[in-house]
Amino acid sequence: MSFNSQYITLNDGNKIPQVGLGTWQNKNSEATIDCVYQAIKIGYRHIDTAAIYGNEEEVGAGIKKAIDEGIVKREDLFVTTKLWGTQQRLSQQAIKQSLERLQLDYVDLYLIHWPVALKTRSIDPSDPKNYLCIPMNPENKSVRDIDVNWTFVDTYLAMQHLKKEGLAKSIGVSNFSINNLKELFKHPLFKIKPACNQVEIHPLLPQDELIAFCKEEGIVCEAYSPLGSTSSPILTNETLVSIAERLNIDVAQVCISWAVQRGYVVLPKSSQVARIEKNYKNLVKLSDEDFATVNGLKEKYGEKRFVSPDFSPFKTFE
Repeated sequence: MSFNSQYITLNDGNKIPQVGLGTWQNKNSEATIDCVYQAIKIGYRHIDTAAIYGNEEEVGAGIKKAIDEGIVKREDLFVTTKLWGTQQRLSQQAIKQSLERLQLDYVDLYLIHWPVALKTRSIDPSDPKNYLCIPMNPENKSVRDIDVNWTFVDTYLAMQHLKKEGLAKSIGVSNFSINNLKELFKHPLFKIKPACNQVEIHPLLPQDELIAFCKEEGIVCEAYSPLGSTSSPILTNETLVSIAERLNIDVAQVCISWAVQRGYVVLPKSSQVARIEKNYKNLVKLSDEDFATVNGLKEKYGEKRFVSPDFSPFKTFE
């Protein structure tokens, strides 16, 4: 059974392809262009990037090449990008800069990348290169310079207008906890429920409580780092290796298949076209026994979060 063409309907009626291509850490310009282009040729219709990834221009070039060659039409694709912390006070300007880099008139989904606003120091906030800025506190160089006078609620309220203006078909959040979402919901000017919440999800961090809460609220979860992150033990996990060998697929495809079977969006990333193809085409329906085994990995090996930047004093994930 192949899952690669499944769609999920968002709370605003738009449809999101369940398997997408993540592009985090894809830095080499020509390689990134080719990865995106080849992924679309393979059949991917969902491409995920972010301003802070520093590759929106390359992602856009790969998309443009596929469109120019007639492989797809723009309306066939679902493109996501994200608002970085230094521009949370400037979401309209930020999305227009992203669209210029992507060579698009709109994105299908625009997310607040983290629920934390960052200060912009000694850099013109209108400078397109500002999206790469990760300012550190001038009094403590070991921590990021948090904009304590601006909240993710302020940012989201402003982002509601981006959907109304047609710059983003859907809007949502990323790395938001249940408490973050509850705080957002209670504001009197909150009108548009987030379509998605993109968070780290994999067999060692299944996020059961968050997924259940979001489902109850009609918010689709998206899994980034579905294989863990750099130096993750997931790809060499003995239990997953055993399942993969028996099914004649890679551990990556076991994890992606498990995620799809759980009912949310999954965003595997790779810079190798062969792996990109496998992660799309070699998905299977896990047996009840294998599905339960993967579900139980957290209890057997312990819960592990791989992406946890320090945004002190803001307490992320609480």
